[in-house]
Amino acid sequence: MRYLLIACEVLAREAYLCAARSPHIVDIQLLEKGLHDTPEILRQELQTRIDGADERYDAVLLAYGLCSNSTADLVARKVPLVLPRAHDCITLYLGSRARYEAEFFAHSGTYYYTADYIERSDGVSSVALGAVSDEQRRKTYEEYVEKFGRDNADYLMEVMEAWARNYSRAAFIEMGVGPSDGAERRARQEAERKGWTFEKLMGDLILIRKLVDGEWDEDFLVVEPGERIVATYESRIVETSPHLSADG
Repeated sequence: MRYLLIACEVLAREAYLCAARSPHIVDIQLLEKGLHDTPEILRQELQTRIDGADERYDAVLLAYGLCSNSTADLVARKVPLVLPRAHDCITLYLGSRARYEAEFFAHSGTYYYTADYIERSDGVSSVALGAVSDEQRRKTYEEYVEKFGRDNADYLMEVMEAWARNYSRAAFIEMGVGPSDGAERRARQEAERKGWTFEKLMGDLILIRKLVDGEWDEDFLVVEPGERIVATYESRIVETSPHLSADG
């Protein structure tokens, strides 16, 4: 089999390692993590890459979760499209939806860190998965002022800050792929600076491995040519639906 794997760059080390060990031929394309900040643009870029995959591939694989609906409405064209049933990449780092849900319910106010995510940070975006950096916060405030006026912008930011104060734990996910001491140290320092507790979790490559090995069980969605991805917001997260062309 020959697969095209399209992955977020924050999973680069894990993707290349699992592809190297796969019994199949796996070609890899990486997309910038900053595209997550604009889900519609990320969706467009993913669809462009999917559309560009020709019949030499037996499937196009996505190392993405639902990711703020970025993968919702993607359409399989010439070959099947396969992705994990996951809300975001934290599930891919932890290895299962069940483990992610257990972490969420036990420690809902958690920011997650990984070596790949930290080393791919650009100094503007946050080094924590899903967190908002000071620069991003400033830009958001300026946009609110422009759209809603300063008083409303101040109120909206106050609500956002109150929500963020519910976070109290930093969890570093050790994937065991490449050096991570520097990244773990940075996560610890951020936890100390913000007064959070720190915990180190062991990651699991199983979802990425099964994705590139073609072991697509109930943890994966297989989208056949002519179908699209539909977000369900239930335990299975995504399903398929027939794709209707512009002419019906």
